[in-house]
Amino acid sequence: MSYKDFINSVKPEFEKTFKFLEGELAKIRTSRASPALVEDIVVDAFGQKFPLKQLGSISTPATNQLVIQPWDISYIEPIEKAIAQSGLGMSCVVDKNLIRLNLPQLTEEYRNSLGKILNEKAEQAKQAMRRQREDCWNKIQAAQKAKEISEDDKFRGKDELQKVVDDYQEKIKNLVEKKKNELI
Repeated sequence: MSYKDFINSVKPEFEKTFKFLEGELAKIRTSRASPALVEDIVVDAFGQKFPLKQLGSISTPATNQLVIQPWDISYIEPIEKAIAQSGLGMSCVVDKNLIRLNLPQLTEEYRNSLGKILNEKAEQAKQAMRRQREDCWNKIQAAQKAKEISEDDKFRGKDELQKVVDDYQEKIKNLVEKKKNELI
């Protein structure tokens, strides 16, 4: 086993962490409406719990509005109730077979608090990647001690591992900056 095998085994973990962060940031409200804001809200319909995205289609006809079209009109009341309990601060308007959600304008104070949340989530992702890097580095060191790889390969592995980590750190930084720009 070479040091590259260890690095290749940790790359999917980095990618999972990055994808998780992407999903978490998509749920944070910006000045634009996004189906990701509500698609995972749990709706209690007929004694079972479903994510909203399984009960209807979600679209954005305007930058500050979401429209939910339930597959069945009997879902309208449970969906409306779940949105009201979600704490997102959106006003629901039932319009025949549709639910319209109007997003209020973001206040400066709320934008600042969202910026802090973005930074916290990014830092959590970076910490997870640091733990994954540390595990990989320990495996490389153990392989060198067991004479499976040379000392030169150990240090090449360390440098290559750091390069991969730096690439993902840069991706995280760019993702957070993009989201912060959306807040403005």
